[in-house]
Parts: sequence; structure tokens; C-alpha cells
Amino acid sequence: MFRTHTNGELSLHHIHQEVTLAGWVQTIRDKGFVIWVDLRDRYGITQLVFDEDRSSKELIEKAKKLGREFVIQVSGKVIERASKNPKIPTGEIEILVNELTVLNASELPPFTIEDDTDGGEELRMKYRYLDIRRNPVKDKLIFRHQMAQKVRNYLSDKGFIEVETPVLIKSTPEGARDFVVPSRMNAGQFYALPQSPQTFKQLLMVGGMDRYFQIVKCFRDEDLRADRQPEFTQIDCEMAFVEQEDVLHIFEGLTATLLKEVTGKDFGQFPRMTFDEAMRKYGNDKPDIRFGMEFVELNEWVKGRDFKIFDDAELVVGINVEGKADYTRKQIDALVDWVKRPQVGATGMIWVKFQNDGTLTSSVNKFYGEEDLKNIAEKFGAKAGDLMLIMSGDAHKVRTQLSALRMELGNQLGLRKGDEFAPLWVVDFPLLEWDEETGRYHAMHHPFTSPKPEDIPLLAAEPGKARANAYDLVLNGNEIGGGSVRIFDKALQAKMFDLLGFSKEEAEAQFGFLMNAFKYGAPPHAGLAFGFDRLVAILDGNEVIRDYIAFPKNNSGRDVMIDAPSPIADEQLDELFLKVDVKE
Repeated sequence: MFRTHTNGELSLHHIHQEVTLAGWVQTIRDKGFVIWVDLRDRYGITQLVFDEDRSSKELIEKAKKLGREFVIQVSGKVIERASKNPKIPTGEIEILVNELTVLNASELPPFTIEDDTDGGEELRMKYRYLDIRRNPVKDKLIFRHQMAQKVRNYLSDKGFIEVETPVLIKSTPEGARDFVVPSRMNAGQFYALPQSPQTFKQLLMVGGMDRYFQIVKCFRDEDLRADRQPEFTQIDCEMAFVEQEDVLHIFEGLTATLLKEVTGKDFGQFPRMTFDEAMRKYGNDKPDIRFGMEFVELNEWVKGRDFKIFDDAELVVGINVEGKADYTRKQIDALVDWVKRPQVGATGMIWVKFQNDGTLTSSVNKFYGEEDLKNIAEKFGAKAGDLMLIMSGDAHKVRTQLSALRMELGNQLGLRKGDEFAPLWVVDFPLLEWDEETGRYHAMHHPFTSPKPEDIPLLAAEPGKARANAYDLVLNGNEIGGGSVRIFDKALQAKMFDLLGFSKEEAEAQFGFLMNAFKYGAPPHAGLAFGFDRLVAILDGNEVIRDYIAFPKNNSGRDVMIDAPSPIADEQLDELFLKVDVKE
């Protein structure tokens, strides 16, 4: 037996017991006549002691040869520490070692294995197996495990069955780019890795598995960000014989259960907001409602004053930043520069200050007098001490730009607190969006999303006005889940394919298997998928999902630890009927 106890469980209750421990050497403090060693495993740290009075000379010599990250086994007696450490659970005891075995020596690691490490991100990703030994990473992976267990328990208790679906599937043209896998046995043909198990879970509903879930890996070959990885994990779910309200009830309950696990608080019914309302009030479909700064539209109050920037704009809109009229010109200029960055793309920003003495001033005093500014301030509901920031331009672009500014101010002002949670359902999305480049409609969600029943007549004459029977769950300004009521009628599904520009032959080639299944009694069904990596990160007070993945990719989609992707041998390329000619 390598150990009788872990390094996180011993206390004064174990005094005088003989124990055996194993783990990694965290630190060594050699005072000549006494040596202390901190022994670490994933459960904690226990202090070991070797001294001249109580340890053999041979044992002390062995202890002197230890290095950081050596894997060792020790046996000894639990004794009370003279100098206690209240910061760790084992801080009242130490082990007087009487036997030491080096199980494996270690080279000096490339960075210190401590909470506050000296290793940069790229270096730590290269040696991720070492980084996992550090508490900040280890604790995130344990937290992820705990959330996964809660999810499985909740859904199992609600009658859901976990079913695995295929990983090698058929490539489809909708959505993001697929990762493709060449087939050796079928020359010139390819599998795709699933972006989601969408069609398979619908087929499971046809098969009578009326409540399905899966915690499943999905793959998308798209540009990466801090909150996006080429492979990610979903909580994928589908239900038969349900309507939208049934789905929202179940998964609101799941989210509330996870939130209570983290906060200890009960969350009441989640608020709901239509897509149109979210865009009008916050400029995006996943608003962070932990703080205010709702958009105020100003067209009727500011046009016709010979200020060309406003007069020529489709939309003039702004936000009120409470209590920040004392912002200096330098601070405001910094915000103007921020919105002018290419990532935001604004041409500028106007400000109005409601001074603490009750007077109003602005960056456009030349065009707007005191009475105009009073009307603007009244429209904002501003009070003395507030700062109003206004942008103008194309309606869609300016809403997006102002939304980015609102979120940036939320971060700067400490309004987006990791330990505060504000869930929100966003509903009634557009069913379709027009793509000028391709000259056709694309599905806002996916081609299997049902229109709202009352909007089905619009598909014939005004398809762009039809709303989807779809819903997203938003938490702290992040979409953590989304789904829809599915089309289960073959004729309606064929109509949808037609609107999306699929010929009958293309629809049959891509989705014929699903259409054929619908001939045999498809039940009404609906579903939802959570982005599990993102959900876990937000529940833990963060937004960067990479920290919650054991072996993540970097921002270029590379695994720097195993050096992937990488070339493969010519023999393999020949077997797969591939010829690669990569020019330098």
C-alpha cells in the first residue's frame, strides 16, 4: 500500500498514529540540523520533518538529496507542530519521518508549481501536466467534475436517458466549418466530426426515447477566442411530446439547481425578454442584466439641429453612466479611442454631463443649447452627477458598438461581478436572416427550428418576418444554452429547406435520412444544448473556458504540448488517397 492517508486529511485527531504518505515534493527548507519538506498531492499538503535528534543520519542524508517535484513515499508518526499554519487543513500537525523512499526523481520543472507561478501561459500549456498540479487548475477541473455530476443526477431524476451518438458523421453545409476525416475504405469520401448531435437526437425522438441527454464532445473549425475552442463539450438534450414551456421549465430548474450549489441561494423564476426587446435595450441578444445602462433612443430629440452626424444617422442612441459626470477629458477621450478601435469600428462618440451643480454641458454645445440638453437628460432619466454617452449611425452597427461600450464600462466600473448571477431567457428570435453575399436566407438557429405556429402563414409571402419557436438561456452576458421546438412535419421541413435555398436533390442528399424517419410517425419534440465549458466557467466566476479544460488548445487551435496538428507520413496520405502540396 503506497499510502494510508492523503496529504489533506491528517489532523490532531491522528496524533501518535503511524501513517504512510505519498506525493510530490513541493518545497524543502534545510536548516542544517532540521529539514522540513512539504509533501503535496491533489488533496493538500502535509509537512514532513527530519531532525538530527530524532532521525537517523542516513535518513537525513536521503532527505538532503530531495528536489522539487520528486515523487516520494514516507512513513512516520503524526506529531503536533510547534509552529502551526492555520492556512491549510493539516497545519496543526507534521510527520516525523522514519522511512523515506524516492519513487521517482524529477528534473527541475520549467516553472514553479505553486498557486502564484512564474510560468507564462504558453509555457504552462506546453507543460500542462505540470500546470494541473497547481491548485488553481486542479480546483477548476474538480469543480467541472462536480457540475457534471449535478447535471447527470438532475436529468436522470427527471427521466432523461443518456445515449451516446456517433462521432464520425456526415458533413452538412449549415453552421460553422466541419472538421473532416478522410475514409481509407471509401476513396475520396469523408466523415465529419459533429458540430452537435442535432439530427441524431431528433432520430432518438422518432425512436421513442422521449427524454434524451448526453454530455458530449462537439467540434467546430472556426476562428478562436478566449471563450471558444475547436473541440468543446455540450449538455445536449431533447424531449418528445413537449412545447416550449415544458423545455424552459426543465432547464430553468437545472440551471437554478447548479446556481444554488454555487451560491447557496434559491433563484426564482427567470425573467424573459424577446429578441427585439434585447436588441432595443442592450444592442445584443445576450445582455448582461446585472447592471443598468439600458439604451435610450434619441432621434426625435436631437435631429434637425444642423448637427450633420446626428441628422444623417439612421439611429441616435445612448447610455447613462450614473455618477460619472466627474470623468475628466482624458478619461472620456480614452473611451472615444476605445470605440474607434477596429474591433468596435465607431467613428466617434458624443458626451453630455449633468454636473453636480445642476448645469448641463456637452461636447456639442455649439449645436445644442441648455434647453435641448435638459430634454436629452430628461429622456435619459439622468440626475445630477450622471454622464450620458451617445453614438449614431446605421441602426444595427451602432447598437452593436454601443453594446460593446456598455460591456466595457461594466468591466471598468466593477459592475460585472463574478459572484453575482443574473439568468435570463431570450425568446422569439427571427427564424431566418438574409445574407447579402449569398443572396439567400440562412437559418438563425438551424434548419430544423420550427416557426412560431402563428407565423407559419408568413413563410409564403414575408418569410423574413417569421419568428422562430426558439429560446436562449443567458447568464451574466453570455449565452450558456439555446434550443428550439423542432419541425416534425415533413411538408413544413421541405418548405424550410426550400426557403434556405436547398434544391430537392440537395435536401435529399443532406437530410434524406431524417426526412425518411419523419414518414414513420415523428412526435412533436424540442430540445436545448448548454455549452458546458462556458457554463462551468461562469458558475465559477470566470468567462475564459480554457482554464476549465484539462488539455486545451491555444488561440491558434494548436495543442502545444503534443504539437498538434502535425504532418502525417506519406504512406498514410497514400492510404487515404490524399496528396498534400503545402507551399512555403
